[in-house]
Amino acid sequence: MNSTGEYVQEKVSPPIDWITKFYNFLQSFRDSSGVFKYRERIFRMAHMLQKSLIVDFSDLIVYDRSLARHLEDEPDQALEEFSQAIMNYLRKEQPEYAERVGKVYARIRQPPRVLKIRELTSDYIGRLVAIEGIVTRVTRVEAKLVKAHFIHIRPDGVIDEFDYPEHGEMGERIEKPVVCPVCGKPGKFELVLEKSKFVDWQKIVVQERPEEIPPGQIPRSLEVVVTGDLVDAARPGDRALVVGVLRVMPTQASQKATGRSVFSFYIDANYIEVQQKVLEEIEITREDEDKIKELAKDPWIREKIILSIAPSIYGYYDIKEAIALLLFGGVPKIMQDGTRIRGDIHVLLVGDPGTAKSQLLQYTARIAPRGLYTSGKGSTAAGLTATVLRDKNTGEYYLEAGAMVIADGGVAAIDEIDKMREEDRSAIHEALEQQTVSIAKAGIVARLNARASVLAAGNPKFGRYDLTQPISKNIDLPPTILSRFDLIFVIQDIPHIEKDRRLARHILGVHSDAEKARPFIDPQLLKKYISYARKYVRPQLTPEAMKLIEEFYVAMRKSGLKNEDVKSTPPIAITPRQLEGLIRLAEAHAKMALKDKVSIEDVEEAIRLMYTTLRKVGFDIESKTLDIDVLETGVSRSKREKMKEFSRFLNEVFEQTPEIEMSQLVKMARDKGFEKEFVYEMIQYFKSIGEIYEPKPGRLSKTY
Repeated sequence: MNSTGEYVQEKVSPPIDWITKFYNFLQSFRDSSGVFKYRERIFRMAHMLQKSLIVDFSDLIVYDRSLARHLEDEPDQALEEFSQAIMNYLRKEQPEYAERVGKVYARIRQPPRVLKIRELTSDYIGRLVAIEGIVTRVTRVEAKLVKAHFIHIRPDGVIDEFDYPEHGEMGERIEKPVVCPVCGKPGKFELVLEKSKFVDWQKIVVQERPEEIPPGQIPRSLEVVVTGDLVDAARPGDRALVVGVLRVMPTQASQKATGRSVFSFYIDANYIEVQQKVLEEIEITREDEDKIKELAKDPWIREKIILSIAPSIYGYYDIKEAIALLLFGGVPKIMQDGTRIRGDIHVLLVGDPGTAKSQLLQYTARIAPRGLYTSGKGSTAAGLTATVLRDKNTGEYYLEAGAMVIADGGVAAIDEIDKMREEDRSAIHEALEQQTVSIAKAGIVARLNARASVLAAGNPKFGRYDLTQPISKNIDLPPTILSRFDLIFVIQDIPHIEKDRRLARHILGVHSDAEKARPFIDPQLLKKYISYARKYVRPQLTPEAMKLIEEFYVAMRKSGLKNEDVKSTPPIAITPRQLEGLIRLAEAHAKMALKDKVSIEDVEEAIRLMYTTLRKVGFDIESKTLDIDVLETGVSRSKREKMKEFSRFLNEVFEQTPEIEMSQLVKMARDKGFEKEFVYEMIQYFKSIGEIYEPKPGRLSKTY
């Protein structure tokens, strides 16, 4: 009604023809170089017989904001219209392919905003969203019914055949028509599976990234339904960006208890992008890159990085340097035959209680661009590697990734590694050296990547570290695991007046003023610096550096030959495993300064660090020589010779008498020069392997 009181008909704007708008976008959008981007992509799609066209969301924003807004707010309708526009274009340009393919899909990537899983609320239901996380579970591929073919038999025997629904696709449950669309009458409809249309269907579970979980919170996960050519796009352990429509489905509780109106979220995936195993999740801007390059010019950059690691913890310069090298890592190599040589550095800390080992581990997990902290006490083999579980609803088996797989491409900090059960510890053998996790259970045979550096810590077996005993006696870990660590540090709490005074002053200073523990480099900038180095810096060994490593290796091997009887086996000071570790440490040292060449300076520092640790853990107390067998096998060369002598002595004793008192055997062995503790240890050892046994308590006999 106007001012004069007359009724005036309002002008109604005509409905927008979205299909035409999407069609025009495909036909006329040009990129910055002037190329018709989507004409090229559609031609390539038809040529390669693909069903999906990947569209960059940023291009829609540049071309027409209303298209982008329509896609974000009403994705179901918009994606259907977009698919129809692609099909119209194909019918015009590629009619043969259009007739053959039947249906095509528009896949949207590069959304303007990526949400965290815990940011998804009911406000986003029915809208296009994007989330990022780690794929922890993948179900098997199944077929989903999208268009059912029904037959209807009339009372007069005439058979009607029709597809249902006529337009669009079927929902989650099988829907039957109320009346026959051919004759218009109700009746009994029979589903013909052979003539129905199906699409590949799979469900995956995406979990929050470890670095996004607030302290003290349980990581949240979200189910994602993938269909068509998206199935098997991601494996457990992959970091994936999922674009799709947020939907809801009834929870188990609401299905069982009628009347409950509780629903759970899931995403109907439109596109899945699996990130490559580089640190993509940390965004490095041009400004950050300038700061990083400026930092690298500092001649004292390495010292500043080392002193920026756990600044609240006093001392431990060598350990902090080892952690810095572990964070940067060496350069992984892939041979032409597919063999992979790891670039990740593994470090083990063995020390007395109260020496801040756990603090060092937790700081490392926080500062690492992709870090994960776990305790050996609360970890199982399945939790560390991978496991096969059974779905309660469907009864099917699925694969779930563990901590080592989730930490792929980053750092796994394992505290209290000595408290783990034996069967759980053995599960990380493969992850440490081969950097994969193999699993074969319930018909599922899989091999997952676990390319993570491991920083582990453990306490000595008897409370405090005993320097008179080899490392294999001090820590409750098998030599097979100990030998896989590049560097092993022994931390002892020994009273020293001046050192204790400085430590006390440092701790008191930190407690009175937290600013005193401020690092040289801001933690966020250091995180980006490490990420940048791992992603872009690939230092190569110079001829001079290679020569120095070669000379050190040969000199160490030669040291075992000095003053040794030619007939006996000489002690081995170093093996090729340590040689590869030396190369990794030298490469990581070069990476710390963003150098592209490994110089003599880098090799010298790597040799110093390795020699420092070998002198402590690879030293044979009896022969006073460096013997790597102490670490590799748990038995030094001198002890192995002594064991052979005792074995010969036992054989001589049992040749003379078939049965002997244990006390008498000990006395005879001591007369031959064997220590009492050694004799009891050997008797126990030979009993465990079944060479001797006790026919009566206190008496020994040889097993024949």
